[in-house]
Amino acid sequence: MTPSGTRAPGDVWVPAAELDGGNDDCGSGLLLSLTGSLRRIDVGQVLLLHTREPSVLADLPAWARLAGHELLSVVDGSGAPAGRGAGPWRISILRGERPGSAAAAQAAEGLSFTAGAMAPVGTRLWLYSNFHCNLACDYCCAGSSPQADPRLLAPDVAAAAVDEFLAMGGRELLITGGEPFLHPELGAIVTDAAARVPVVILTNAMVFGRGARRATLEAMDRGRVALQVSLDSAGPRIHDRQRGAGSHARALDGIALARELGFRVRVAATLYEEDLSSAPHLHAVLENLGIPETDRIIRPVADEGFADGGVHISLDTVEPEPTLTTEGIWWHPVGVTNEHLRVSAEPLPLAPAFETIRDVLAVQAAGSDEGRSVFRCT
Repeated sequence: MTPSGTRAPGDVWVPAAELDGGNDDCGSGLLLSLTGSLRRIDVGQVLLLHTREPSVLADLPAWARLAGHELLSVVDGSGAPAGRGAGPWRISILRGERPGSAAAAQAAEGLSFTAGAMAPVGTRLWLYSNFHCNLACDYCCAGSSPQADPRLLAPDVAAAAVDEFLAMGGRELLITGGEPFLHPELGAIVTDAAARVPVVILTNAMVFGRGARRATLEAMDRGRVALQVSLDSAGPRIHDRQRGAGSHARALDGIALARELGFRVRVAATLYEEDLSSAPHLHAVLENLGIPETDRIIRPVADEGFADGGVHISLDTVEPEPTLTTEGIWWHPVGVTNEHLRVSAEPLPLAPAFETIRDVLAVQAAGSDEGRSVFRCT
């Protein structure tokens, strides 16, 4: 914590133990004391290392990877961005298991993506508020980026969709993008909807910390609006590789702010199959942050948009979750760049599109539905 008692950026972990490494470097005894300290805490707990030696910042990531631990964050005592200040530094390390060890093999058994139950057509509706984003994630199913056409959803269209959705018995509304908090009228859309139906906003949590967007966030009803934040890994290695340097630390700060403001925060990770083994570390740090297991999602990359590989998405492979954009209505929120998954060329009305989806399901049910799975997004 900073002297004033406020949380410093990146200072989000609750350590089980602390170690003062002083001026020791990794070649002069620090690794011995660090290894001993980690062995005295449980797997999944966090050790806070204090160091005044700059070379540790360069050497520690490789050691942590080889030892099976996760380097979570580096916080500079001077307040400068990690690695740019004069120190001293606070380094949070999650204890794991050495790759190849019996304990690591046992922990890896049974790893799978989060499963889910089908949402009956008409009970859940997705709105794409916009398509531009502050990030350009390498697997983005919507093809969003800072250069993307915003394609802003008009508040009156959103309100009309919610009206019709509720009249048909709708129970859950989800707003995604792009980054929804870049929509200049997101507050109006959410205020209207949340007064009538619970709302979940999918966000990278990186742009609502200040100014008008902070005011938009603070005006939302904590009892009716939840935030689902994208966090792909316990430490920055995988998350920043997929989303851009520094995005992991900023996402953590966004999670901390949202929770301080009283919002329910859900966390969703998107992983390629080869990165699924990192999921136990992510679960451990989310436990540390106080995010309950019921509010954690580990989902696969969908082979749509920017993705180079991933789960094949089609009418036969994923259950429908009707999704409204400015260009129409789609079978599923991960399929909005795929013309084969467009149900209607217009965003309104909803009813004909929902009936089309039900007709397709009925025909499929008459045949074999073997191989169909729920693609869990929330």
